[in-house]
Amino acid sequence: MSIAFASEYLNPVNTQTWVNGRHVVRCVKVIDETHDTRTFCFAAEQPILFFFKPGQFVTLELDIDGKTVHRPYTIASSPSIPYSFSITVKRVPGGTVSNWLHDRLQEGDEMTVHGPAGGFNCIDHPAERLLLLSGGVGITPLMSMARWLFDMNARVDIVFVHSARTPQDIIYRGELEYMTSRIGNFTAHLICERTVTGESWTGYRGFLDERMLSVIAPDFLDRKVFCCGPGPYMDAVRGILARAGFDHDHYHEESFDGVRSEMAHAATEDDAAQREEQWDSEDLVDVQFAASGMSIQVKPTETVHSAAARLGINIPKACGMGICGTCRVLKVSGEVEMNDNGGITEEEQEEGYILSCCSHPSSAVVVDY
Repeated sequence: MSIAFASEYLNPVNTQTWVNGRHVVRCVKVIDETHDTRTFCFAAEQPILFFFKPGQFVTLELDIDGKTVHRPYTIASSPSIPYSFSITVKRVPGGTVSNWLHDRLQEGDEMTVHGPAGGFNCIDHPAERLLLLSGGVGITPLMSMARWLFDMNARVDIVFVHSARTPQDIIYRGELEYMTSRIGNFTAHLICERTVTGESWTGYRGFLDERMLSVIAPDFLDRKVFCCGPGPYMDAVRGILARAGFDHDHYHEESFDGVRSEMAHAATEDDAAQREEQWDSEDLVDVQFAASGMSIQVKPTETVHSAAARLGINIPKACGMGICGTCRVLKVSGEVEMNDNGGITEEEQEEGYILSCCSHPSSAVVVDY
């Protein structure tokens, strides 16, 4: 990059700030982390400061075999590197999106993303002493937190405990060891379930349990815990902490396992809205989509998203549970009952935005879509 080009590219006048919404980005780098895990780095054609809260996620909008597919992925990078962001993806046997990304996405390709979103982050839940617990690719949001705190020279004591199947499955191993070697308030402890023939390993073996955790972090009861990983891993962590009398108010977790298992159910929501139920006409609520010039009367149990679907209006949706923020729309007027799960901020709600997948109209509603 020439000095002249760098000066033009980073001109503050031309630089935008990332806000939750739909954005087109370009893949600028692909990094092999392990034998089945890759990091994809993205930047925008028009410079954008990609500020987000470490631990948050984006939702990818992909065209796979002629179908639009949405999938949430945690941002693995730190906002301290503001002109790009990255996600780390483990190839899953039979996984539609993970395999497509590994096999098809290359440097220079464009992609649409929604976000950032999510309440699982270390900005909204600060602490002087942290215990970061991760299993497998669940390391990504915790790595974003660790990178951010490391880069900011934060006075936070961090114990990072990561569990993997084998040494060759450890994601970011070199970087974790580097951070441990550089500062005294960061220590990484790696646990491998097993080793393979010819592999040398001197670290912890087996599965994380209360005894092992007590050796690694004797003061874990006094730390704030962030946990992410497969469902069984997090179930085990919750059990360990509960048996030790850990204060659950200091525990935060993130997993899209539940979201993905619910996606099939959520996908049928629009069909379910058309079930043959008897409602008096005075009980129906009018939902109008201003930009499309269409409106429909719906039952109070339906969502704004299902109302749009019945009119053939496609509002992008990923989780269907108010987590990812993909289905965010601007409510111009009217009232809704929104049962979100952290996919929208208070500031966005004050501006009039709602998540259509979990918003039920309680009066006539006008949406700008």
